[in-house]
Amino acid sequence: MRVLGIETSCDETGIAIYDDQNGLLAHSLYSQVKLHADYGGVVPELASRDHVRKIVPLINQTIAQAGLNADDIDAVAYTKGPGLIGAVLVGACVGRSLAFAWGKPALGVHHMEGHLLAPMLEETPPEFPFVALLVSGGHTQLVAVRGIGDYELLGESVDDAAGEAFDKTAKLLGLDYPGGPLLAKMAEKGNSGRFRFPRPMTDRPGLDFSFSGLKTFAANTITANKDDSDPEQTQADIALAFEEAVVDTLAIKCKRALKQTGYQRLVIAGGVSANRRLRAGLEALMKDLGGQVYYPRTEFCTDNGAMIAFAGLQRLKAGEREGLEVQGKPRWPLTELAPL
Repeated sequence: MRVLGIETSCDETGIAIYDDQNGLLAHSLYSQVKLHADYGGVVPELASRDHVRKIVPLINQTIAQAGLNADDIDAVAYTKGPGLIGAVLVGACVGRSLAFAWGKPALGVHHMEGHLLAPMLEETPPEFPFVALLVSGGHTQLVAVRGIGDYELLGESVDDAAGEAFDKTAKLLGLDYPGGPLLAKMAEKGNSGRFRFPRPMTDRPGLDFSFSGLKTFAANTITANKDDSDPEQTQADIALAFEEAVVDTLAIKCKRALKQTGYQRLVIAGGVSANRRLRAGLEALMKDLGGQVYYPRTEFCTDNGAMIAFAGLQRLKAGEREGLEVQGKPRWPLTELAPL
């Protein structure tokens, strides 16, 4: 089965074709970063309009890249949610319409299930069961994964997601949007130990997260050191202290989740999973625990069509289908999905 995957949940238009026999045949991605940079964040209406402009040319480009035509596509999978509802509906309307026009089945895919299964695109995919850390601009969740759709939410952020905290702290440091990767780059020049940020909610039991306080702590630290004689170095030191705090907090909670479940495998996925310090920290954790960590290649950490095509394929092969109605869900708990 060959599945065309369409991802439009936020500010990236991702298109891919996945074949259950030959793997990923082609994928294309268009980022709207430059469009939103002047506003310091994603403007939902602008995002939706840009998806409308880019989606059909990208679909044609991806099909041609794979050396196929519409008749060679067996099904269409598209992001149904969660996400910016206007952006989601662009992909959902186009995906469902194409499937109807081609006489092929269609399926709306859960965006976070796509991220969770993205490591399955690699040559050595993880086996079930495992603990998944889903960490992005909109979500920070720990999930016990016993199989596709068999999910138990262990903990999540009660306020800002980790990626959101990265971007907000980067903005406080005067960095452009999206600030998370720029903050991580700045942190590479920082001196460890000069500043120490709190590790929120690690001094109490449980697996929930809270990162909004780190942003406030960063703001206060920046203000207190605004007259430093070497402002660039001070900013780098603050960036490093912030990054270390986030990574340590995530590692502590992952260790608790692994102990609670008894699992030996950890998956990290979502945009923040591309962070080098986070990968190194979790690799060290799993080495100490005698387990193994898995993550997608960098290009599949952020939103992309390949993860939607792959996730959709699994459910389409199990017989799931979408009706003729077009639906989008701005909020959609992962635990509402049916196990396969």
